[in-house]
Amino acid sequence: MCGIAGILSFTDVRPEASLLEKMSAPLQRRGPDGGKVFCEGPIGFAHRRLGIIDVDSRADQPFHDTETGNTMVFNGTIYNYRELRSVLKDKGHKFHTESDTEVLLKSYAEWGEKCLNHLVGMFAFAIWDRKKQKMFVARDRIGIKPLYFSHDQKNFLFASNTQSLLASKLVDTDINPIALQYMYTLHAVVPAPYTIFKGIHKLKPAHYLWVDLQGKIEEFQYWSLDAENKHSDWTDADWTDAIEDKLRTAVRRRLLAADVPVGVLLSGGLDSSLIVALAHEEGIKDLQTFSIGFEDQPEEKGSEFEFSDQVVERYQTNHFKYLIENGQALTRLPEAVSQMSEPLFGQDAIGFYLLSEQVSKQVRVVQSGQGADEVFGGYFWYPQMAESKERDPLLRFSQYYFDRDYPELCDTFAPKFQMDDIVGEYVRDQLTKPYATTYLDQVFRFDTTSLIVDDPVKRVDNMTMAHGLEARVPFLDHELVELAASMPEHYKLMHGGKGILKEIARGKIPDSIIDRPKAYFPMPALKYVRGEFYDMMHSALTSEKAKSRGIFNPKYVDRLLNHPESPDNFTRIQGSKLWHSALLEIWLQKVL
Repeated sequence: MCGIAGILSFTDVRPEASLLEKMSAPLQRRGPDGGKVFCEGPIGFAHRRLGIIDVDSRADQPFHDTETGNTMVFNGTIYNYRELRSVLKDKGHKFHTESDTEVLLKSYAEWGEKCLNHLVGMFAFAIWDRKKQKMFVARDRIGIKPLYFSHDQKNFLFASNTQSLLASKLVDTDINPIALQYMYTLHAVVPAPYTIFKGIHKLKPAHYLWVDLQGKIEEFQYWSLDAENKHSDWTDADWTDAIEDKLRTAVRRRLLAADVPVGVLLSGGLDSSLIVALAHEEGIKDLQTFSIGFEDQPEEKGSEFEFSDQVVERYQTNHFKYLIENGQALTRLPEAVSQMSEPLFGQDAIGFYLLSEQVSKQVRVVQSGQGADEVFGGYFWYPQMAESKERDPLLRFSQYYFDRDYPELCDTFAPKFQMDDIVGEYVRDQLTKPYATTYLDQVFRFDTTSLIVDDPVKRVDNMTMAHGLEARVPFLDHELVELAASMPEHYKLMHGGKGILKEIARGKIPDSIIDRPKAYFPMPALKYVRGEFYDMMHSALTSEKAKSRGIFNPKYVDRLLNHPESPDNFTRIQGSKLWHSALLEIWLQKVL
């Protein structure tokens, strides 16, 4: 796990080490164990390392294969690297490290671009193929690991975060109105290839690029998710057994692919509690678990310790519990925002940031429950969509999910950032793709392959890696995702959502956790638009920088500031529209 960056020059002006060092600096927190730069001919690579597998310096990157002459930088973990290593040794490949990095580079040497079909894991990497004089750039199937890039007539640049590309001073930082439309409709989600900046793009999940010395860029998709129901002859027990087996395998993979201990972020909810139970059943002794809570507000409790404590008691984990004062959460909020590769509206990002800071003092790797809600139907809007009589697929989705409909979107931004309704067109296309049995199967596939990538997945990666902590997400194991996508929607919607996971969990974790209504990361200080939190947002949106940038319609901003807790100023899923507006401006002031 680490941070990566690189440049491929299309001209006689070759990448310099000093430029790579500048791009490497914003990646330091992702890789606190050291960094190296490699420049040769038209390429320059930078790498910041977090040592997890083969922590010896022999596995440092950029990694060079003397047999082929290829060089690679890689961010992620290949969970089946030991199995692949055995296969490759039988094919005559020699290894000089115990790392998954070397296995990945040898896999490319053996299979070329088809190596992606052999990989189980989360990854973003770039390989300079010396013989072909081309760069091969790829991202994992789900998009768990980020890969940003920029290009012009002179260079192709890539990095693990936008801050690294900004440090190069070679990218266009004009605001992208396309991204604004997506961001303010889909709760901060901006699907690849777009970002908030016109000059920065991101590689789509399950895609790879070939980039040559003439500046030609070719993009290909190597995996897609089939959402057609299969196994019509399976019983309820068959489905339960199959899903449990895949989930157990996913947890085991993420426990074993490490030369350091692997902990669990234990929220007290169904998903993380189930991970703890399965880890225990795998024979893990003295498992380290971590929970965080915040001060209560009169309207709401700030922690779920009463539930996480039950799991700790049952499995006797080595538990760490952290209580954060509201004042500390507010004070640290700008710091957390500065670590976002893109703006994130979810207020629980600060919770993950503060939790990760504490967890990183104990372990380098944790498993987390993100993805379970999207893959197994845990959110309240899924049954609403299922029961809707609306025949139009876009309206059936938007009436329960969109933060703003198109007319309000036009009212949100200044005229220079307004444009046609591209989001509606995009969503309609996503919900009418082939190979899906029902409308809800379309929704689950859309959520799993697009929406989740740029919301909870990105949030977890950004906030954990800001403290040199690797988060692994077993519910997004691609084999588990494939099986879940083929499962009739009934198994997801039953028992109030995530029905089949509740069936698996019964007897493993307390019924009080299984049967309670779904809860969200409690952050009382940031949930209510009052006091210091309101003052922070007011200051950002009325600043001279905000006025000069001119993104928002001033009348719209005034309406939000004057009535911050009006029901009209909250989205359909209860996000604060004022916070959405302020967060973008706060982030821009931090990164530019």
